[in-house]
Order: sequence, then C-alpha cells, then structure tokens
Amino acid sequence: MERLGTGIGWRPEIADAVERMPGIDWVEVVAENVCPGHLPDALLRLRERGVTVVPHGVSLGLGGADRPDAGRLAALAERAEALGSPLVTEHIAFVRAGGPLTASPLLEAGHLLPVPRTRDALDVLCENVRIAQDALPVPLAVENIAALICWPGEEMTEGQFLYDLVDRTGVRLLVDVANLHTNHVNRGEDPAKALAELPVEAIAYVHVAGGFERDGVWHDSHAHPVPDAVLDVLTDLASRVRPPGVLLERDENFPEPGVLEGELAAIRAAVEKGGAAGGEPARAVRREVAATVAGTGTVTAATTEEPPTATPSPAATTPAQPPVALSDGVRLRLALGQAALLSALVAGTPVPEGFDRGRLGVQARALAGKRADVVGKVAPELPGMLGEAYRIAFLAYAQGHPMTGGYRRDALDFAEHLLLSGRLAEGRVRRELRAWWLERSGPVPPRSGRGRVARVARRVLSHR
Repeated sequence: MERLGTGIGWRPEIADAVERMPGIDWVEVVAENVCPGHLPDALLRLRERGVTVVPHGVSLGLGGADRPDAGRLAALAERAEALGSPLVTEHIAFVRAGGPLTASPLLEAGHLLPVPRTRDALDVLCENVRIAQDALPVPLAVENIAALICWPGEEMTEGQFLYDLVDRTGVRLLVDVANLHTNHVNRGEDPAKALAELPVEAIAYVHVAGGFERDGVWHDSHAHPVPDAVLDVLTDLASRVRPPGVLLERDENFPEPGVLEGELAAIRAAVEKGGAAGGEPARAVRREVAATVAGTGTVTAATTEEPPTATPSPAATTPAQPPVALSDGVRLRLALGQAALLSALVAGTPVPEGFDRGRLGVQARALAGKRADVVGKVAPELPGMLGEAYRIAFLAYAQGHPMTGGYRRDALDFAEHLLLSGRLAEGRVRRELRAWWLERSGPVPPRSGRGRVARVARRVLSHR
C-alpha cells in the first residue's frame, strides 16, 4: 500500500490555507462535491505539486440491501481517474432504504447509518463490496462509521465484522479513530478491544476528527477540536501498526490556519508516540482476544507473559475468499429491517422492536438538523430569504416530508411546500421564493407522476 503521510480534508472554505500549509502530503475530497471536468484551480495546483488527492464517497450505501447503483459507481470511478488517485474510499453504512425490494417508498437518510453486525448484513456487504471493486479502476477502502444507535440481535463485534469482511473480499480499511471513540461513548464499545480484533495490516489510512458531548451522547461533528481521547485511540492504533496515512477531517466552523496546523502537529505526535511504544499498550485486551480465539474465552494465569504478536491481516496473507452465491431472501430480510428503521427515523412510523426509543429520538432530531443545515448550504438563498424563520419552517416541514431525492431536490420540495401550503403571506418574501422556485424547478419528464404534480404546481404558482 502506498504510504500517504499526513493529510487534511480539502474543503473550498480552507482551500487557500491548505495550499499554503506546510507538511501536507495528501488531501481527501468528498467525491460528490467535485466535478471531474471542472476541478477547482486550488485542487489542480496541489496535484501539480505532487500532492496526492483521494476521493471519499458518501452516497454509495455499500451496507444497504440493494446492489450498488451503477451510475454512482461510474461517477466514483470517473473522479478517481480525473484526480489520478491511488485508491477511493467509501463507508460501511446504508444511506437509503425502501423502494422496489420492499414495495415501499424509497427514503433517503441524508446521513450514514449503521448496518447490523449480523451474518445476513455481512453477506450483503461482501457482495456489494465485490461489485464496487469490479467497477472501480483503483483499490477500494471502506470506513467504519460512528453511530448513536445499536441494532438488536447483533452477532459480531465491530472488529470481528470487519475482519471477516477483509477476509472475504480483500478490501482495505479506512479506520476512523474518532468514530471508535464515538461508539465508545454512545454504545459502550472499547476502542482498544476493537483495534485488537481489527486486521490492522489492511489499513489504507486513518481519519481523525473532533466532536462534542451533550447529555451523555457524543456527536461526531467534524466541527470541533480533536479531543485528547481521540488522539489516545490514534496512539494505540499506531502502537499496533504504522498507518500508511493519517488525515484530519474538518467540515465546518473552520478555525484559523494556525489552529489546524497545531492539530496536525498533535496528530503526528500521537502517531510517533504510538510507534515508540512498539505495541506495549492494551496488552490485557490482546490477551483476552487471543484467549477467546483459542476457544478458552478467559484470560489464564499466563498474564505475565509477553503478548502474542498481532495476528496477520487476512488481506496481507491470503487472497480474498471466492464469493458465495447470495439469495434474494437475504437481501429482502436486510431491506425490511433497514426500511423500518429509516422510516421510524425520518417519517415518524413506529419504532421497530428491540431499538432504544430514546436513542432513536436523538438520532431522528440529529438527522433533521443535519438535513436543514445541508439544504441551507446547498441552497443558501432559502435562509437568505426566510431569515431566522428558515430553520423552524424546515424542521416542521421535515417531520412529514422524508427526503427522497437528495438535498437539491429537497430544497425545491421545501420551497414548493411553503408556497402551496399558504403559510407565507403575500409579500416580498413570497414573491422572491416563488421566482427562485420557478427558475430552478425546470422541466419534468411527462410520464412521471411527480412531473404531473410539479407541472400543476408551476401553473398555479406562476399565476400567484
């Protein structure tokens, strides 16, 4: 695996700062936010200097019940080729559910949601990863995600789930140590135990990010400083294997460049500290894992001995296992569970059996808040026109209108809802919003049921 070094997530808001920042070996871009034929000049200049650029996808939904969309895979492949990237990355998550497989409305989460750590979910994920690997021109690495909720009836730990995934597909791993910390706070999962179970030699690179705790829940915000607890997890990981690359993620509330450089320095120091430790941390956890694997399930009196060396990653020792035919029944079982969960989160349907109702409420509010924030960024004219009323109006709209077509479609649907609901009195704001919606709604295919509604709405709105 190519050694990447130290990097930072490239965002337009900090493009100039990143270009001038010393010690940046590589950057990562959100794949869906760049167009291969119109790459930003700042990104092109970095490439000309020899800075590696890695596209990081967020919308593929490899953990979903459906097979990966061919169009999304082609777009990800196109970005990898345009950027000359050595690999591409995505998430072990589902981002949509429903549709033809469940004969229910297709719903979009607008967020990365956890897959159940079950054999069914692993079978589906492995097949989806293989489909993606075959469609991409460069190697694929997949990322562990942060979660607020746990699936009932899980059959594996995260480390076991990822080990089997690598064993069966040969895929690389993008390990997010901030997500391991998040799952420690929110789900009681020990980061050291997860690292001890991971096939660390399969790691392509590592993410580091900040967050905040509120009412006992850790929010992986990517908008706050990296806490010491996350750096400690990074040090533990680096004590087990030298990561090929480490990257700082920051998506909003960008501080001064000097602050970002200080965080990068702290990340480098954490990696060096782990390397100097040479595998000493977490001995007890490693012994416990080794004993469990050996079938004893307990730690014996031999705890004074040196711990065994880390088990080699399957990706580093053997090729991926041959694929096993996957029945449609496996996908259907996963699809029904994911559709029920997502519908409870975004459409207000009953909470599925076995889930924590309180945690689902926290997750639902977080999804609605993120949806309002992203729509406000995608269509900044909306909060510009509505002012402080924007967020209140959008959250009220979101309660009864799940997202079905991405954030840009969501912005248009929200504006249409405001105009047709009669909640906006006639005046300047209504006139501006009507003009904005009419300009952007565009033609709709005539055979689409949604098209008939939109055409009627346009006729109504154009005469108001």
